[in-house]
Amino acid sequence: MTVDAADRRLRRARQLTLLSLATNVGTTLLLPCVGLSREPEPWRVALGVLGLAGFAAAQAAVLHAAVTPWLAGPARRRRHAALAVAALLSLPLVGPVAAGAWPTWAWLGASLVGMSPLLFRPLPALLAAAGVLGASAAVTLATGGPLPTALLVTGGVGAGVAAVTWLQVWFWDLVVEARQGQAARARLAAAEERLRFARDVHDLLGHDLTVIALKAELAERLAPVDAARAGREAAEVRRLAGSALSRVREAVHGYRAVDLAEQLAAVGEVLRSSGVRCTVVPVAGELPAPVAADLAAVLREAGTNVLRHSRADWCRIELAREDDLVRMTVRNDGAAGAGPDALSGGLRGLAERLAPAGGTVRAYAEDGVFHLVATVPVPS
Repeated sequence: MTVDAADRRLRRARQLTLLSLATNVGTTLLLPCVGLSREPEPWRVALGVLGLAGFAAAQAAVLHAAVTPWLAGPARRRRHAALAVAALLSLPLVGPVAAGAWPTWAWLGASLVGMSPLLFRPLPALLAAAGVLGASAAVTLATGGPLPTALLVTGGVGAGVAAVTWLQVWFWDLVVEARQGQAARARLAAAEERLRFARDVHDLLGHDLTVIALKAELAERLAPVDAARAGREAAEVRRLAGSALSRVREAVHGYRAVDLAEQLAAVGEVLRSSGVRCTVVPVAGELPAPVAADLAAVLREAGTNVLRHSRADWCRIELAREDDLVRMTVRNDGAAGAGPDALSGGLRGLAERLAPAGGTVRAYAEDGVFHLVATVPVPS
């Protein structure tokens, strides 16, 4: 699975899932400690502690891998192999502890059964659980313990732990898939915007370039026979090229008609689809087209920054008009992330764009909140 390891909300869900898994599976490791307290031989206690510590360390590594989808496959397999080795070593180290008085290894077996949903698919998990149950029975018979108790602990308790573990992992997978879907929707929205702009540029240039090509070809043919007309055609080519260039510049810089309200709604929807609680407060009344275009450019850059450069949980976009000035303020709680600094290329480009009209762009972080404030004068 491909997920963003720096996603704050995913990281929180991962931490809670890991804590829940550790509490559920790790509880079964507390009961073998009762066997250690009942073992009269110090050397067996020492070996039991060694085996239990190795098993706990390997188990913790596997639990961590289960909620770390970005972990490489070889590293994951090494952790699984370490758990298998620790489980095998625990048989001679922990199995004889409190022999006949307490099912010490049976509780380790319950922990292994409980972890089976993390290691295998359903059918292999059942086979692995059956193997652990057999190992528990063999250890119990070899140490003279009560077989029904050992089977009940390993099979019954292990099955209960496995059911809860499967449910926790299922919920975690749902969270990961949901975050992947949100990221995919954000990428799709960006791709659609690029396609829309590409279509606009094609519509702008397609006709003009066709006419320019035809007139240039005509001027080339007329040059040897009618220089005056060829000159007029060349002048027309120059005029058409200048007109096309002007319209492209207008499109690139956003001076074409812009529906700012539609832009606000679109950015808000993209942020919400990416898991960011977004509040939009539009300006009252209509704004001149150049002002709306400038603010739309700021809005797109601000939305991009929230999605790319921070791990915001909420965002507030607010526009306010004060006499002959419009102020756009975009705030989010992603200041702790790798937000854009004052030299960010996008922010610098916005400042350069707004400067000729007397506009300004300012970005700063305060109390964990990132602020982007843009002001644009409204012509009287």
